[in-house]
Amino acid sequence: MAASLTALQLIEKHQPTLDQALEAIRSRAYWSPHPENPKAYGENAAAEGKAAFEALRGTRLDLGQPGVDGWIGGEVSPYGPELDVQYPHSDPEVLLPAMREAMPAWRSAGPQLRAMVCLEILARINARSHEFAHAVMHTSGQAFLMAFQAGGPHAQDRGLEAVAYAYAEQLRTPESAEWAKPQRKRDPLRIGKTFTAVPRGLALVIGCNTFPTWNGYPGFFASLATGNPVLVKPHPRAVLPLALTVAVAREVLAEAGFAPDLVTLLAERPDEGIAKTLAVRPEIRIVDYTGSTAFGDWLEANARQAQVFTEKAGVNTVLIESTDDYRGMLANLAFSLSLYSGQMCTTPQNLLIPRDGVDTDEGAKSYEEVVGDLAAAVQGLLGDDARANALLGAIVNPQVKERLEAAAQSGEVALASREVENPEFPAATVRSPLIVKLDGGKPEAESAFLTECFGPISFAVAMDSASSAVELLRRSIRERGAMTVAAYTTSPDVERLVEEVCLEECAQLSLNLTGGVYVNQTAAFSDFHGSGGNPAANAALCDSAYVASRFRTIEVRRPA
Repeated sequence: MAASLTALQLIEKHQPTLDQALEAIRSRAYWSPHPENPKAYGENAAAEGKAAFEALRGTRLDLGQPGVDGWIGGEVSPYGPELDVQYPHSDPEVLLPAMREAMPAWRSAGPQLRAMVCLEILARINARSHEFAHAVMHTSGQAFLMAFQAGGPHAQDRGLEAVAYAYAEQLRTPESAEWAKPQRKRDPLRIGKTFTAVPRGLALVIGCNTFPTWNGYPGFFASLATGNPVLVKPHPRAVLPLALTVAVAREVLAEAGFAPDLVTLLAERPDEGIAKTLAVRPEIRIVDYTGSTAFGDWLEANARQAQVFTEKAGVNTVLIESTDDYRGMLANLAFSLSLYSGQMCTTPQNLLIPRDGVDTDEGAKSYEEVVGDLAAAVQGLLGDDARANALLGAIVNPQVKERLEAAAQSGEVALASREVENPEFPAATVRSPLIVKLDGGKPEAESAFLTECFGPISFAVAMDSASSAVELLRRSIRERGAMTVAAYTTSPDVERLVEEVCLEECAQLSLNLTGGVYVNQTAAFSDFHGSGGNPAANAALCDSAYVASRFRTIEVRRPA
């Protein structure tokens, strides 16, 4: 099939955006080409996006990929409805060779054209952001606005960020060079050299349930932009957002004159466990994974033929020593604990508070007062059910609910989790945050607060002093990892100690957040998501290290 998208067309359309992205990752200033306001997509975009999502239900999503040996489905929305979309199941023995066959032409396209194709994929996904939002909402349980923003423009920003880093790293070495070594009595030795960015091989993206696009797009686009075919293995409960992504990518690749089999989907049958068998195949040279520590550790230990990027569990900690904006601190923390029912890898879990209290602009506050006031702030934020549903979304799976119920038995409950009814989706399980008081000086309490409790669960841990809290923070990061750390202090000495811990243990730190920026949110092109330096994740989204090992530079030398 003749290409309908020429290289010149793609470059004229997308090079300015790529140039701006490159400047953004250099300056770290705010920038995004993808509007996060749903109304920015046109007067009819919301209705058309919902209609497009509804039209998918009860259908087969035929991607036209090889090796199809059956159809599978079974996704049920955390809000209750069955999605009833079927996806192709392909035989890896057919699918993987087809992907490898597509590699040479994609490698030869070079970094610029690959980047332009990736940006066209992102542009088409962005135009369908409302449709994707419903797909994310009904697979992850996110409330609609969060699904639109985090699953749409913010995820697209992260994908573009990965393309920008990939492009920059591939251009770090020139395409050719003339090498001349002077000799005393002879003509110089002259060698012509060419340098080609060569992909490692097939890349496997193992999707997660809670943020299928936000967590999936960085690895997807980093690998594709560096020349690697991408095999997407979505989470069984969250297939649709990534299946739509694959469909768009295959469409663009074909229109640009490349084999669509550079991007494929491998949805799995119930209990098939195909990620484990795929990850160790010799053809798979890159693995991107977000999920449990157990499987992440297994991948790192066993997928030795591949470059493995993992984001696993961590224990996110907030140290509260003092503040000059007590009400702002409470409001900020209440929102952070509530957003998406705490089902974010960045949500605070442990709140370390000196048992003797906290100095504030409202005077000294005891440990009991701080915990009680935070509980009241959460209750005030979520007192209205409509607002609560818009912030909390739905519990993504039964395991989160079970974990929530078990955590309530681990100590004295300062704030009970309440059931919130959702009139639009009566079958949805909606829960407000739970806050449990624990004594940091008692070893038996550690089994609760030094383990990640994914969900709307936080522990208010009473500490003997600020210094003991800092030491527990250090130990927690070192042993369990952390995607985020926050601290509230007006003391330069305490601030210095906390910052030193985060520098030494490699954890991202937010200090004294009291306004509209929250510890569990990171901005593409500016904030690093994770550090790659503690047990919570072995990579950061997104930096040069995240993309550079996805390709190798191969040199060819010839006499000049």
